[in-house]
Amino acid sequence: MNDSANTAYTADEMMTVAAARLLWPGCVCFVGIGVPSAAANLARLTHALDVVLIYESGTIGTKPDVLPLSIGDGELAETATVVVSLPEVFSYWLQAGRVDVGFLGAAQIDRYGNLNTTVVGDYAHPKTRLPGAGGAPEIACHARQTFVVLKQSTRSFVTTLDFRTSAGFLGGGNERKALGVNGTGPQVVITDLGVLKPAPHTNELTLTARYANTSVEQIKAAAGWPLAVAESVEIVPPPTQIELRALRDLNERTRRAHAQTRKMEMRT
Repeated sequence: MNDSANTAYTADEMMTVAAARLLWPGCVCFVGIGVPSAAANLARLTHALDVVLIYESGTIGTKPDVLPLSIGDGELAETATVVVSLPEVFSYWLQAGRVDVGFLGAAQIDRYGNLNTTVVGDYAHPKTRLPGAGGAPEIACHARQTFVVLKQSTRSFVTTLDFRTSAGFLGGGNERKALGVNGTGPQVVITDLGVLKPAPHTNELTLTARYANTSVEQIKAAAGWPLAVAESVEIVPPPTQIELRALRDLNERTRRAHAQTRKMEMRT
């Protein structure tokens, strides 16, 4: 019996669960802050107990009880197997090919999986200045494969990026490989509506799966380009009660911990 029956869940929860399911036991994952962090830790708390989580600050094998506010959150260092220097985590782990998955978020993505986390609008006079590149360009180039998580709309799925922060398949086809970029690039994009994967030969993002409460037409309408659709679009199973309980408990612990931190900061 499917224990997801009659269980209500949000689009954000579905997206996080769908992303978490992609990680496997023993996977070495370089984790971004935000939804990627929630998904990676949900995997660790459910089906991939021995997943190795690496954050940009140099924490390896970290097992946070609550989600970090940033890569510098003390929770990551306190629960890590080891903490190494920034050059070591990038050179010895990432560039040496020891990272199975780079888990990234983005503000914008184009049809070939290139990402923008730098600015919205003109670079010199942006409408919005975003957090920036951080280690994302290196992760996108050197991880064996990249998973991308973001909410889908015509604002985030754009024909032309306002700024290309991290390389996907560049102009499509064989261009990434021809330039000698390491790693296989973005192999899956998980949104709050469905799942996309690069098509063979063209590497154009193609809708391959949707959630039970979304339609193909709805997903196509939320893209800024004519979205390619696979011949057969699967339906992603809804979250199970175990997945939802683990995710909600994690989010509640995080909310309480961060609220307590803010109270302590206000007193000092």
